[in-house]
Amino acid sequence: MDKGKVFRQLHQGPEILLMPNPWDPGTTKFLASFGFKAMATSSAGFAFSRGLPDGGITFDVMMQHCRDLVAASDLPISGDLEKGKGDSADSAGETIFAAEAAGLAGCSIEDFSGDPDKPIYDFSHAVERVAAAAEAARALKNDFVLTARTENFLHGVTDFDDTIKRLQAFEKAGADVLFAPGISDLDRIRTICASVSKPVSVLAPSGLSVSELASVGVRRVSLGPRLTTAAFTAIHDAAREVLDKGTFNFTRTGVPFGDLQKLFSQEADKEN
Repeated sequence: MDKGKVFRQLHQGPEILLMPNPWDPGTTKFLASFGFKAMATSSAGFAFSRGLPDGGITFDVMMQHCRDLVAASDLPISGDLEKGKGDSADSAGETIFAAEAAGLAGCSIEDFSGDPDKPIYDFSHAVERVAAAAEAARALKNDFVLTARTENFLHGVTDFDDTIKRLQAFEKAGADVLFAPGISDLDRIRTICASVSKPVSVLAPSGLSVSELASVGVRRVSLGPRLTTAAFTAIHDAAREVLDKGTFNFTRTGVPFGDLQKLFSQEADKEN
């Protein structure tokens, strides 16, 4: 099965694509059991699971993580690969080849440099990187969905005009999906969708619904680190209850142990 082709078609269907972001094989199998049609890795989710900050994972370790998640599910998986292998345009192309070798159906390339003094790549360099990644993606045997991200609003650059300019340039450079995480205003999301012709992805915004996002033209919703932080919130609340109140009421809710045991036993049987 050409997972890249399936992944591309999911962006063109009648329904908005809802894409959760697991952070290990267990959460990958668990989320797949709900009926999601595709998933993506989460750089933050994986980093937090390793006790590291977002951005603290090396590229080689991230690619092994991607291989582990791909092996855990038959669904198309897109890789959140941050800036990729390096800063150069050539490294962006090399990132695509590595992603394809890991079994990913697509991946994202972003313009966040990782440099706190200059967090966003210059416009021309950012576009060159997307163009190199798109060229590499088109050279692959199987289909591959390239998402180009501009990280302005995640890193204090609240220049909406520049964000639109970058997304339009990324589209012209060959990106398949366009993504500006950190923007949660519905009118601005509507403007983004109207400014480009390729599918637009958003990071699940608090206070907005799937139907509202679909109504303004959004084609994909990524949960990003939202599920990871929700899991840590549940652990936080349970731990505080035990320490502060000396009670264990948190055990009355949640997924029953037996349900997880049954699911993962079935998954193990499939692999044997």
